[in-house]
Amino acid sequence: MFEDLESYMLPFFSKTFLDIECLGCGLQRSFLLLINGHFFDAFKMYPAIFTLILLIIFAIFNIFKKVKNANKFIGRLAYINLSIIIVNYLIKISI
Repeated sequence: MFEDLESYMLPFFSKTFLDIECLGCGLQRSFLLLINGHFFDAFKMYPAIFTLILLIIFAIFNIFKKVKNANKFIGRLAYINLSIIIVNYLIKISI
């Protein structure tokens, strides 16, 4: 259904010109896999995809309906996200 979206993906400067992966490499493809229903493949491509989507949804929800201790929850979720992204990046560059 969304296979044609791959032609609209933005090229990453660091990967295209320097051949160096960045912390976000794989995010677009992972999201495309996710909306096509390939959940495990999306996770393999970019492990932080699910926590990142949860973070975005909660942050948007919090804009419209204030949640008690939302900043603490968003901060912890952001920390978890960043940790997953960094660990994934270190694994990618070491292999």
